[in-house]
Amino acid sequence: MRKITKISVQQKNKERFNIFLDDEYAFAVYETTLLKFQLVKGKELDELDVEEILFSDQINKAYTSAVHYLSFRMRTEKEIVDYLIEKEYEAYVAKEIVVKLKDQGYLNDEEFAIAYARTQVNTTLKGRGIIKKELMEKGVDKIIIEDAVEAEYSSEQELEHAVNLVVKYAPKYKKDSFKIMIQKVEQALVRKGYSFSVIKLAIEEAELEEDTSEEWDALVKQAEKYHRKYPDLDDYQQKMKLKGALYRKGFTMDLIDRWLEENQ
Repeated sequence: MRKITKISVQQKNKERFNIFLDDEYAFAVYETTLLKFQLVKGKELDELDVEEILFSDQINKAYTSAVHYLSFRMRTEKEIVDYLIEKEYEAYVAKEIVVKLKDQGYLNDEEFAIAYARTQVNTTLKGRGIIKKELMEKGVDKIIIEDAVEAEYSSEQELEHAVNLVVKYAPKYKKDSFKIMIQKVEQALVRKGYSFSVIKLAIEEAELEEDTSEEWDALVKQAEKYHRKYPDLDDYQQKMKLKGALYRKGFTMDLIDRWLEENQ
């Protein structure tokens, strides 16, 4: 058995108390731990007592840290565990804190998923796929994610957002052929988390029209570039190379043949 011979408040943290056993510094605890175990000068402690005190204090310290982390915004269970482990708490301590926070109503993955989905729908143009992916990365259960996104993101809203993105992205690719422009718009929406079925409907709803004058200008620029690229080939080889390159760029054979005829 060892006896508490001194208790002093830490200078940098008034909520922490240094405990001295047999005139030697032994450990530090929070005030709540001090009161819980009735640590006073003269009290005797054995090794099991000290282990229990330190475990309780570590839980208290981790809890305080987790509550501070929660004060900035809602968190998922996984986020709390990851945060505490990053702070070098043991995994079992982190899990103990999660249970405590859930019991107190501070942690609720269902409420988090609903709030997160609602915020993304109202403030961004993300598709369902991205929102689901982000929630999965935060450790939310798949069934909870599906229910939350279904409740907060209607098919009509998603299609409306997708149409807005089509209208936004299409002008960025006007220097490409119409076919390539559509492909790039589709790729952009895929990255935003939209399914191909929604993308197809959005492009139809946007009613993009092929501008033949812009298409022709884009082809002329590409054709001139490729024409300079193959100066050492004979006319037939150069024609075939250029024809293939322009076709792969998405230009129609009618426009390609027109340019070739005008530049023979």
